[in-house]
Parts: sequence; structure tokens; C-alpha cells
Amino acid sequence: MTEPRVREMTVDVQPAVGKVSALLMEPEDPRWLYILAHGAGAGMRHPFMEKISRALADRGVATFRYQFPYMEAGTKYTDSPPVCEATVVSAVDAVQRVAPGLPLIAGGKSFGGRMTAYTASDKWLPGVRGLVFLGFPLHAPGKPSVTRAKHLDAVQLPMLFVQGTRDTFADPVLLQQVLDRLGNRATMHAVEGGDHSFATLKRSGRTEADVMTELADTMDQWAVKLLRLPPRR
Repeated sequence: MTEPRVREMTVDVQPAVGKVSALLMEPEDPRWLYILAHGAGAGMRHPFMEKISRALADRGVATFRYQFPYMEAGTKYTDSPPVCEATVVSAVDAVQRVAPGLPLIAGGKSFGGRMTAYTASDKWLPGVRGLVFLGFPLHAPGKPSVTRAKHLDAVQLPMLFVQGTRDTFADPVLLQQVLDRLGNRATMHAVEGGDHSFATLKRSGRTEADVMTELADTMDQWAVKLLRLPPRR
């Protein structure tokens, strides 16, 4: 299999926020592209972000990773929602220029997925056909609530929630209530035994590679159906 090409880039976050780093990973003849935003505590180069990008590349899927401004600056406090929204919009605009014509799915890990959904509830994201959330952070651990999901009602794109069954950031009963409310716009895939980082207990017998395969296969199969693409060869 040909090694995917990785291009280091920048995204100019408008208006007047500044530039942030980005990585475009392109397999040969990509079929679709996932705009992948990072979680609150780790940037676009975190091992999870690298591994899921490579797993998707093995399936003919390109990824575009980018930093939020606070992560680019090396601070621990996340940006305000308007700055996050501007960053997501600017990243989508950048993808339109560097990968024209590819069908787009947006989303991300935890905080990045939530901020992408927040943006999609308020802004048009050109070319984006659906959203994929890798561990949607419905609430803080031990503080069950659905407040963080309010904006999902205004999202008109199809959504895939990929969630570990041991994820302390999403009570399964509350998450199911959210999914029921969203109706046929939402699809759920449960990763058995996975926590918020999709790590499984050793006694499960599942390796990290097994879980990455499940994540990438789930995402690709959902996107292929949504985008009406031919199956992977």
C-alpha cells in the first residue's frame, strides 16, 4: 500500500484571529475527506489523531487536521465559542481550496466534534455533507446533563455518534434521549468497552489496533452510504 502524503499547512482564521497549523493526509485517489478537529486537552498531533487519520487513509479517506488558536498558542484554556466557530469555518474554507471536489464530512474528537456541531448549528459549512463525532462530550464526568446537546437540534446534517460504552462524558441513557430527539438525522455506533479515548480493558482481549479498525470501518461505511459512493475495493 502506498504511503499517504502528508502536507503541513496553515489556516488563516478570520476575522482577525490569526494563523493556525494544519495537516492534510492524502492517500492515493481519496474517496472522501474528514475534517478532523482535536479534543480539548490535546492537539492535532496527538497519537489518537495520527492513528485514526492513518486508519482512514488505509481505507482511501483523506483527513484534514487543524489546531484551535488556544492550542496553537500553547494555553490550556479553550477558546470562546465564537473563536472556535470562526476556526471551524476557516478550516472548511481551506479544505475547499486544497482538496476541491472531494465530498466532505466534518467533526472531531470530543471537544472538536462538539465545536463543529455548534458551528454547523449556526453557519453553512460549504461542501460538508455530514458530521462524525468521536466521543461526543455530552457532559462532564459525574455531572449528567444534556445542556451541551441543545445546539444539535438546529443541525440539519446527518450525524454519526461513535461512543465508547464506558465513556464517562456521556451517560448512555441521556445520550439515547438526545438521539431519539434528533430522529433519523442521528446514527449511533457503540464501541463495546471503550472509554472516552476508546481505550478498552485488557481483559476484553481487544487491542488498540482492533478498536482503530472498528472506528475507521464504521466511519467509512456510514460515509459511503451517506455520500452514495462505491464500496472500497
